[in-house]
Parts: sequence; C-alpha cells; structure tokens
Amino acid sequence: MSHTITRFLDTTYQLAECPTWDDRKNRLLWADIQGRTIQSMDWDSRQITTWHFDNEVGSFGLTEDDRLVVAVWDKILLFDPESGASEVIAEVQADEPRTRLNDGKVGPDGAFWVGTMDTSSPREPIGGLYRIDAQGEVAEIRDGLQCSNGLAWTPDGTYMYHADSSPGWIECYAFDPANGALGSKMLYAQQTNKSGRPDGAAVDTDGNYWSAGVSAGVLNCFAPDGNLLHAIKLPVDKPTMPCFCGPDLDHLIVTSIKQPADPTAIEPDTLSGGLFLVEGHGQRGVKTYRFRTK
Repeated sequence: MSHTITRFLDTTYQLAECPTWDDRKNRLLWADIQGRTIQSMDWDSRQITTWHFDNEVGSFGLTEDDRLVVAVWDKILLFDPESGASEVIAEVQADEPRTRLNDGKVGPDGAFWVGTMDTSSPREPIGGLYRIDAQGEVAEIRDGLQCSNGLAWTPDGTYMYHADSSPGWIECYAFDPANGALGSKMLYAQQTNKSGRPDGAAVDTDGNYWSAGVSAGVLNCFAPDGNLLHAIKLPVDKPTMPCFCGPDLDHLIVTSIKQPADPTAIEPDTLSGGLFLVEGHGQRGVKTYRFRTK
C-alpha cells in the first residue's frame, strides 16, 4: 500500500494533540497542550477558532449538548464554545502535584475516560486511568501508570484499547457499551523505542487500531488480532495522535510535537508541531462518541 503524506496546515503548535471530528458542526478540533488552547477548524472554509484555558489541556471530548468536556491539568470542565462559560465537574489526582491529565476520550457508554501521567523524568508509575460520568463521579479504573494513553474502542464498542507510553504496552479490555464495565484484559501489542511507543490512537471501521509511534516517527496500524499491518514513516519525529475526519470520515490527520531547535541543523525545522494528512490508507473512521450531560 502506497501512502502520501502532506502538511495539512501551515500553523505549528507546541504540542498538538487530541484531534477530534465534530460531525454536527463539520469541523476538526485539536488541542495544543502546552499552548493551553483548543483549536477548531471549519472543514469547508478552513477558518480556525481558538479557545484559551488557564492550564494545560490534556484532552477533551464532544458532549450531547454541543459543549466540550475538557481535561485541564487536574480538573474536568464542561466548556461552552459559544459563550465561553465553563464549570468544573470533577477533579482527578488533585492531591498529586507531579501528575496531570493526559489522553482522554468519550466512550460508547457516554462517559469521559481519561488518564494521568507523571510530568517528571524519568517517569514513575504514579498515574492512573479514570472514568467520569455526567454527575462528576470519578471512578479509578487502574493505577500504577507512567503515561496513560492510546484510548480507543472497537467499532461495535465491545472492546477498549488502552496504552502506557513509557513501558510501551497496549492492552485490550472487554467493554460493556451500556455501562462502561470492563471484562477480561489481554496484552494487544508491545512496542519499543525503535518500533514506536504508543501515544494517541484511532480505530477504523474494519477494527484496525492506528497508533502514533511517538518515539520512532511512525504511524503504526495493527489488525484486530494485534498483528502489525503497516508502519508508516512520517516527516516528523514525534507524532501524537491520528484521527479520521471529514464528512465521510475518510481523511486521516496526525498531530505532532514541536521539537527544540537544533543549532547544528542545516535547515530549520518547519514541520514538527504541525498537522499532517495521510492519504492512500483506504479506510474510514468510526463516529465520535458524545459525553452524556444528563
């Protein structure tokens, strides 16, 4: 399979993450974690709107009432893009100053699933994975994580993927889409620095799991059984998350991290921190889930 990769936008960000397709408003959204913003691009006009927050935005999701559920450092907000109003509905690991909220997505159960990460280096296993519902109830799903990442669900919603970027594993849980209950767990894939430790992820309609290999500059595509189908080399060293987007969910966008300037480089780095379009993959994504606010 031949893939074509082009720069999607001229703009670069410090740490672009969490690309999300909003089918109701025909727009692509993403976060700049270190820039403390969420960006929204109208698909037709390419006009970009920016919303600013008081701290780093680890991730966010869509809601049923057209707000956003946003993970801001150690708080979960409901944010109204139209009015700019926000309310805190939960706090996560607020008593642990070394961690912040990281990768998060709304699941088939209508809850917001989000993990935390150790912000220091080397990382220690002090993070966790959490489920937050409309009432702001926080349930700890797993502890002992260094950098929670890679959340995604199979097309039928009956399995959930979850990763820890530092040790490089990707796990798969049986999942009840009605209530979010987890069943049996299995090791889905084990990645290394060379093969691409897992960052953010997306699933296509065939059930393939697309994982940003943040340590190797690749986009890894795994079959439902965990076998690696493709390792697509990207023009940046640190991709962060893929997203199927566009009205037909057939465009594949990948976000990335801005790299520090290299004084020995012959030419300046103008690509890292950008968004990239991967074509030739022949796949479509699944519809984005929305947070149940009632």
